[in-house]
Amino acid sequence: MNDQPPVRGVAARVTDILAAFLPGDVRLTLTEICRRAGLPLTTGHRLVGELTAAGFLERLPEGSYRVGRRLWRIGAQAAEPRGLRELALPYMADLYAATRENVQLAVLAEDRALCLERLRGPQSVPLFSRVAGDLPLHATGVGKVLLAFAGEETADRVLGGPLPAHTPHTVTDPARLRAELAEIRRTGLAHTLEEMSAGTCSAAAPVLGPGDEVVAALSVVVWRHSADLRRLDPAVRSAARDLGRDLVAAPSAGRKSQ
Repeated sequence: MNDQPPVRGVAARVTDILAAFLPGDVRLTLTEICRRAGLPLTTGHRLVGELTAAGFLERLPEGSYRVGRRLWRIGAQAAEPRGLRELALPYMADLYAATRENVQLAVLAEDRALCLERLRGPQSVPLFSRVAGDLPLHATGVGKVLLAFAGEETADRVLGGPLPAHTPHTVTDPARLRAELAEIRRTGLAHTLEEMSAGTCSAAAPVLGPGDEVVAALSVVVWRHSADLRRLDPAVRSAARDLGRDLVAAPSAGRKSQ
C-alpha cells in the first residue's frame, strides 16, 4: 500500500502561491511565499519567476513580491462584490463628505470581514484594512455587525475558536461578545473602542438586501480622542439604509460572497 501523499500538479502549486497573499500581506519575500505555499525554495523560485514574467505577480526593487496588475484586473471583474461596491460608492462618498472620516464596506467571507472598499482622507486615522483584505469579526465594527446577523452556527464557530487580542481593549470573552451581538441586533449599530488598533474607534451598521437579509456592513473609523460615536450613528445608519434600498432594487448585486 502506498502511503505517500499524492504529487500536487503545477496548477495546484500555482494556486498555493497566489493563496499565500490571501491573509492580506501586501508584500512577501520568496521565502515567505514558499513557506506559506509549502513548496521547496527551488520550486517556488521557478514558479514565482514564471508568474512574475506573466504579470500575475510583481517583483519590487528590494526583492519582495506583491500581486501584479494582471491578477488584480482579473479579480476586479468578480461579479458579486463588484456590483455591491459600485452601488455602495456614492453612499460611501456621501458618508465621507458628512464625516471626513474613514468609511469601510465589508461582507462576510469565510468567518472574516472582507473589505470591499474604503475611503479615507489626508487627516483620517490610518487603517489596517485594505481593499480585498480581511478583518477579524470580533474586533471590528463591520465584523461585529456581520457576526451579529450571521446566524447561530457561524457565531458558535467563531466564538468557539481563537479570539486574538489585537490591543489590550479587544473583547475576547465569548460571553461578553454574545451580549454585544445581541445588543447589535437590537439597536442595529455596533461600536468598537480601540479593539483593532490603539487610539481608534468605530461605528457600524448593517446593510439590508432583499428579504431584509444582512448582506454587508458599513462603518466609520475615527480617532477615539476626537470622536463622539453617538453623533456618527445617524449618518452611518442612514447611509447603510439608503444603500440597502438600492440593493433591493438591484438584488443581484447583494448576494453574499461566501
